[in-house]
Amino acid sequence: MTSLPAIVLAGTHSGAGKTSVALGLIGALVRRGLAVQPFKVGPDFIDPLHHAQASGRASRNLDGWMLDAHANLRRFATATADADVAVIEGVMGLFDGSEGGSERGSTAEIAKLLGLPVTLVVDAGAIARSAAALIHGFASFDPDLRVAGVILNSVGGEPHAQMIRDAVAGEAPILGAIPRVPDLVMPERHLGLHLPHEARADYVEKLAALVEAHVDVDRLLAESRIARPAPPPAVVGTPWPATFGAASPATTRASPRRPVAAAQSPAMAPARVRVGLARDEAFCFYYPENLELLEQAGAELIELSPIRDRFPPDLDGLYVGGGYPELHAAALAANDQARDGVRDFCARGGPVYAECGGLMYLGETLTVDGVAHPMCGALPFSTRMPASLSIDYVEVETSGGPFGQGIIARGHLFHQSEIVGETALDRCYQARSARGEVVAEGYRDRNVLASYVHLHFSSSPQLAVAFVQRCLAFRDAARR
Repeated sequence: MTSLPAIVLAGTHSGAGKTSVALGLIGALVRRGLAVQPFKVGPDFIDPLHHAQASGRASRNLDGWMLDAHANLRRFATATADADVAVIEGVMGLFDGSEGGSERGSTAEIAKLLGLPVTLVVDAGAIARSAAALIHGFASFDPDLRVAGVILNSVGGEPHAQMIRDAVAGEAPILGAIPRVPDLVMPERHLGLHLPHEARADYVEKLAALVEAHVDVDRLLAESRIARPAPPPAVVGTPWPATFGAASPATTRASPRRPVAAAQSPAMAPARVRVGLARDEAFCFYYPENLELLEQAGAELIELSPIRDRFPPDLDGLYVGGGYPELHAAALAANDQARDGVRDFCARGGPVYAECGGLMYLGETLTVDGVAHPMCGALPFSTRMPASLSIDYVEVETSGGPFGQGIIARGHLFHQSEIVGETALDRCYQARSARGEVVAEGYRDRNVLASYVHLHFSSSPQLAVAFVQRCLAFRDAARR
């Protein structure tokens, strides 16, 4: 195929219904026998899990703050190489990003980078003629961005939808008007939507039927067709700029001009180390590229469930990602063998990288709503929730731990727990937020690194290489 339909679904604001429309569209396209490659703008983990369930393919994050333009372009081109259509769900409102004075981190930034028009999802539940003013504002705000059409969501019926069509007139094509269906509203909790395994079994099918019945999918595909992109070169050499917050590839501070291998390189090193990957209902927040980069660096990933499984023998490293350990605290506490295995592995100097929920699991206890649950006890502090919400983009520079020194990488914070009883553990991150706040983060004990920061390894692929090398050193030392 010489062209690719690539549909960017952008909202007027958070809660406009982007995820429901995206899932319905993905489901409708899959029904047609198409291979649908989904994407999510921004750092979110939960929406991509829903995308993956609906499409049968891993959803990829596109992010103008965590990743440079090259990485985003390469990710899009590589992921769509064997796809028939791409569906890109935006973040918040179309122009919302990491700051008010620019488009950094926004859906608009990614759409312009990829050369794509956007389809605006409008929550029409409480407006009629005013929708025309809203659509006019979004269509005219940035002359370099084209609004290809509009999908009205949550309309009260055909007369309501027709009133909006009459008001909008020729401002932008109305490509669909989806009626309000209360029992298909996606439930939410403290960090976002419920996870896919918690949804009703026919959820995507119901949404797909709604989209097929009320959206002109053929016209949407035609309006969104672009030339099929070719992946850019696999190596980049531009360093981070001196000014914090500008977009460019990450490098090590020790050698700022050293080229960085692209994150999506298909080359795969022979598996040299066995790295445990905690993955189940409690720990499910992983960027696919993080895992792929570890495999490319020579890791064989051994999946284990801290809820159900015994801790496997002969591991050379362990990666415990984020998720919802607070929802499964009792089950995690009940699996003594897994907790003891993690604690023993840490005590023996095993390399461990834990993010957010993983940090909570490695502590002594996790207190949820006043009830304390024993965790691994591998680190000398505990966590509790709920606490105040912490959300931001973050850049870190490493100064030790499993990643070594001098690596600059980017990620984000998104948690509602807090550390209690904190001890004088070493810190191996200097973390700077998008707001300019600088703190010492990255709690280190022996070969264990636990942090609230979710790092995207594509921002600095040396992370995966350094971790695998640390695992290899641990394995070789244990054999001696």
